[in-house]
Amino acid sequence: MLITELLERNARLYGSETALAEINPSEERDRAVTWRDFNLIESSCEYMPYRREMTWKDFDRRANRFANLLLSRSVKRGTKVAILLMNCLEWLPLYFGILKAGCIAVPMNFRYTSDEIKYCLELADVEVLLFGEEFISRMDPIVDSLTGLKMIFFVGKDGPAYTENCLELVNYCSSSAPPVALCENDNAAIYFSSGTTGFPKAILHTHHALAASCETEQKHHSQTRDDVFLCIPPLYHTGAKMHWFGSLISGSKAVLLRGVKPEWILRAVTEEKCTIVWLLVPWAQDLLDAIDSGKVDLDHYYLDQWRLMHIGAQPVPPSLIHRWQKIFPHHQYDTNYGLSESLGPGCVHLGVENTGKVGAIGKPGYHWESKIVDEKGVPVGADEIGELIVKGPGVMQCYYKNPEATAEVLKDGWLYTGDMAKADSDGFIYLVDRKKDVIISGGENLYPVQIEDFLRACDKIKDVAVIGLPDSRLGEIAAAIIEIKDGAECTEEEIRQFCEALPRYKRPKKIFFDIIPRNPTGKIEKPVLRERYCHGRLVEAQITG
Repeated sequence: MLITELLERNARLYGSETALAEINPSEERDRAVTWRDFNLIESSCEYMPYRREMTWKDFDRRANRFANLLLSRSVKRGTKVAILLMNCLEWLPLYFGILKAGCIAVPMNFRYTSDEIKYCLELADVEVLLFGEEFISRMDPIVDSLTGLKMIFFVGKDGPAYTENCLELVNYCSSSAPPVALCENDNAAIYFSSGTTGFPKAILHTHHALAASCETEQKHHSQTRDDVFLCIPPLYHTGAKMHWFGSLISGSKAVLLRGVKPEWILRAVTEEKCTIVWLLVPWAQDLLDAIDSGKVDLDHYYLDQWRLMHIGAQPVPPSLIHRWQKIFPHHQYDTNYGLSESLGPGCVHLGVENTGKVGAIGKPGYHWESKIVDEKGVPVGADEIGELIVKGPGVMQCYYKNPEATAEVLKDGWLYTGDMAKADSDGFIYLVDRKKDVIISGGENLYPVQIEDFLRACDKIKDVAVIGLPDSRLGEIAAAIIEIKDGAECTEEEIRQFCEALPRYKRPKKIFFDIIPRNPTGKIEKPVLRERYCHGRLVEAQITG
């Protein structure tokens, strides 16, 4: 059954029940509004703007309306339609509307800069774009150069002159299912990843892969109609959406929380009676720290129904889980490992019954296989390090328009992850290191080449290398090792001021001044730098060149 058919089934069986709720704790609550279709309109009904919800029937109707809007504009099967939105109640109905129209959904990272937005739109051959008010300042500088776009829809009240108002137009479209027949082999979505160059790759997936993710997630975490899933991570990411697929297949409620403060998470769990929460490492760390410091008093919340906490997107420190289990001993716990190329929600997962193996990422997920192989593709023995490769229903079709990169990672149906791992005698897999230089900080990928290229624009910098350093909260942080030009003087504060032009999450958290080692072919010897700085052999300092 396709995920669009699951939505239609839920609308038939559970139509009047809540499918999704959105909570924005930071939003003002002083005006009276109500929700009708996609539009916020004036009303005499008292309704707090910080919380909105919709039923399964409304969810399906809204998806149908947007699908019919696309079809009314003669959008053809296979057209790429991009979504550039923060998490909100509109996000998933628009996504399903794209699929129902036979188009290919292209979720966009809401942290992309203008240049990254342009690059990804052109890479994926996007013809239709939806974006919200948070992105106007990033769209304005590039809109005239986006020659491939045929339609730009604004998701909000007052959009720029070059957009059409999606929220108004859908009200004139039919809420009946569009006359488009889909099959599991149809292409369904493009998600973005990136290689060691830092430039995103477009990852193509089919309807079959999306549906398989639903089944995998439900088998791993046993969602029932009584569960309520708290979704905090961004919906553009495969992890968040594919974990929500457990709610889709079970017909259960999910809550989109726009904020990560510990008290907001606990309040949402209490008020919405959440039973399943997926966290990133820094959020779990912050919650535990808030409890330990007394900033948060658990007696003020009702958490007895909370049964499962699971974590993914980055390596999880065992010490964090041991702390969590002391405070929440009744919780089930799971770790999920996946890639955008394997479409989440856990081609490898620990399993709630295996908490004695905390520190491992687990075993192959439902309908998945895995191997750890040497450079020739030959499986290695227990406790030997090799590259983790996986095979299953969520493996990508290809890197869109990039056959060379596809051939590097797809071999005989196996996906080569680029992650180095080992398995113990019981078959549990442990990550050891990554082949790639990508830094995973708080669940976000940071690409050193991009940061290095930016820093090299500083006229005092001769050479620069960016590496990841271990961090107890974020998993890793970016550190910049900077070689100053001969005769120049530069301080750490000057570098930090220069980096203010970067998005906050890309700014190096540590700055060192040193000579950059390079090998005879001119490549930076990053292993040398990791050895030097990860073991504290040099002290961070402000040194003039």
